[in-house]
Amino acid sequence: MSGASYNVGGHRLHLDCHGRAASSGQAGPGGPTVILENGLGEMSASWARIIPAVARTTRVCAYDRAGQGWSEEAAHPLDGRETARDLRTLLARAHEHGPFILVGHSTGGTYALTYAAQYPAQVAGLVLLDSSSPDQFTVIPSFAGSYTMTRRAVALLPSLSRLGLARLSPAASALPPPAAAQVRAFSTSARGLRNVRDEQSRLRDVFAQARALVTLGGKPLAVVTANESLSTAGWAAAQDRLAALSINSSHRIADATHGGLLDDPHGAAVSVRAITDVVRSASTQASLTRP
Repeated sequence: MSGASYNVGGHRLHLDCHGRAASSGQAGPGGPTVILENGLGEMSASWARIIPAVARTTRVCAYDRAGQGWSEEAAHPLDGRETARDLRTLLARAHEHGPFILVGHSTGGTYALTYAAQYPAQVAGLVLLDSSSPDQFTVIPSFAGSYTMTRRAVALLPSLSRLGLARLSPAASALPPPAAAQVRAFSTSARGLRNVRDEQSRLRDVFAQARALVTLGGKPLAVVTANESLSTAGWAAAQDRLAALSINSSHRIADATHGGLLDDPHGAAVSVRAITDVVRSASTQASLTRP
């Protein structure tokens, strides 16, 4: 484990930061510190292609939500607001100073939206990487049915992993070593599968709470949509609605898969560009550059 863990009240969370540090409560020389929010079943190591590139220009921190990666489990599955409180406490305990740029991949985007709604003064901008929508149960026609089926299947996986059966279908990863092995070990473990089960059990709450963010005003917002996801009915419209949360937004279509925005070299480069553009916009108060 790189980084460190901190007690946030009943459990410890892992935080791994790189790049130039902020000083005296102000943003670092490259701009606001970037906070990376994992998707469902991901962990801090999932950002292995993103972190070094972003750290060249500003400070960047990856963390593991309760039950993910190197973080301890909470006493019960957390909703979005509880997760936001965890993150705020974690950053305070680690002496990381805001306001921050929040970057969320997949379901991590809705956790980022909730944090921005709960603590607006702590957020300088957002990057949503093929993010789930707060309205996913209604705007994506196929989602409710697939969610029900997936929850039934995922409920069995922790037990199958303890019997060694989950490893018969290891999670593929294009990440560099050692991150690829770390992500694979977590995603096929009983603990990792239990985390997916627990987070899925709170998705309706997480999505509903994310709807509390109705506008970012003029704060920079980059929405990156994987072209693979556009084949899902309703996905394009949902991504457009996310981009409408700010009057200073940029919506980009990436030639990448959903997971490739993190682990594929080309997709990760698109994600890095969006992050650095939002950092620059937040630092200079200039309009976000459209690609």
